[in-house]
Amino acid sequence: MTRVVVVFLDGVGLGSDDPAVNPLATAEMPALIDVLGGVRPLGSAGRISGTLASLVPTDASLGVPGKPQSASGQAALVTGRNVPEMIGEHYGPRPNQPIRAILEGETLFSRALAGGASVAFANAYPQGYFDAVNRGKRLHGAIPHAVQAAGIRLRTADDLRIEHALSVDLTNAGWRNGMGYGDMPQWTAFHAGQVLAGLSATHDLIFFDNWATDVVGHHNDMAEALTLLADLDQFLQGLLAAVDLERTLIVITSDHGNLEDISVRGHTLNPVATVVIGAGQQAVADQINSLTDITPALLAQLQL
Repeated sequence: MTRVVVVFLDGVGLGSDDPAVNPLATAEMPALIDVLGGVRPLGSAGRISGTLASLVPTDASLGVPGKPQSASGQAALVTGRNVPEMIGEHYGPRPNQPIRAILEGETLFSRALAGGASVAFANAYPQGYFDAVNRGKRLHGAIPHAVQAAGIRLRTADDLRIEHALSVDLTNAGWRNGMGYGDMPQWTAFHAGQVLAGLSATHDLIFFDNWATDVVGHHNDMAEALTLLADLDQFLQGLLAAVDLERTLIVITSDHGNLEDISVRGHTLNPVATVVIGAGQQAVADQINSLTDITPALLAQLQL
C-alpha cells in the first residue's frame, strides 16, 4: 500500500503573477519550484502534470455564492461532500453545529480506519488548548473535530518532545517563547520535515494541519509571508529528503485562497493550490477538480 502524507496549508490559493501582492510570485521556494519542473504555483501556471509532481487548481467555491471559509471548506475536503451546498453557505472559521454533525459522520479519517489503514494526526496541542476545549471556551477547528470524531487522538507536548508530533510553527519557537514550554527542543524547519517523514514511515495516512498560512494571509504583511513560505519550503525539503517517493504520496492542499493576495484582508475566490508529489501522483491529480474530490482520490490511492 502506498503511504499518504497530507500537508494542509490553510488559506493558500493560486493568485496573480504580481510580486507586489502575491508572495508566492517571489518567495524563496526552490524545493517546490523544482518538483513542479521550474514553475511557480501561480494562477497563470494552470494545471501542471509532471513526472514527479502535479499542480492542480482546485475549486473551493463549490457552486455556492460568497467567499469560501475555513470550516465548510475543510469539511468538504475531509468528507468528499459539498458541505457549503448542504448548509446553504460558506461558513467559518470554526464549525457550527450542522458542520460538526457532518464531520461526525464518514470522513477521510474514519473511512481509512474502517478499511484497516493506520492513521495519525501530526499536530501537537499544548495543555492550555485541551483545558479551554474541556471548559467549553474553545471549539476545535473542522479538521481536529473530524480527527477526534474518528477516534484518533490529538497529540500533546510530550509527543512533540520525542519527535512524534509537529508544531504549526515548525521550529517549536512558539512553544518555547510564548507558551511556557522552555524545555521544548528547537528545530529547523528542515528537521520538522524529517520528523513528518518519520511519522509517515509508521502510518498509512498521516495528516498535518498548518493554519499559520491563513493567519499570516490576514496580516497583509509581505515580509512575514515571504519568511513563512521560505520556512515551509525548507520543511518540504526535509520531507522530500527523508521519504521514498516510489512508495509515498505527498499531497499539499488548502481550503480557500488568502495568502496569495495580501492586498485584501479576507479570503479570495481563487482556486486553491493542490500539489501532488510521488507515488501515484498522476492518477490522484487526474481525479481532482474541487475540494470534494480529494478524499475520494486519497482513499482510492489507499485502496480503500
